[in-house]
Amino acid sequence: MKSIITAAVLASALVAAPAMADLDLAKKSGCLACHSVDKKVVGPAWKDVAASGADRARLITTITKGGKGNWTAVTGGVPMPPYSPRVSDANIEILADFILGL
Repeated sequence: MKSIITAAVLASALVAAPAMADLDLAKKSGCLACHSVDKKVVGPAWKDVAASGADRARLITTITKGGKGNWTAVTGGVPMPPYSPRVSDANIEILADFILGL
């Protein structure tokens, strides 16, 4: 029984590890200056973005090029700055997948 519990704990840690790495990437990329997983900061909470049914390609474009007008009721019209080329295209895709997976 003890080995089953240990295996379950280790398995859950392995599943959580990629999410923590993605959150670290978001932190290093400057995303947490305006966003949070659970609550509105300047921009919407990422869980709200995921719950909105956001399209992956559109989210990648918004992160890459910036945007305005998608969440005006939340942001008060504050635009999202572009993150490319400061953040690589590969990392932008990782961030988009992380957000949509919440």
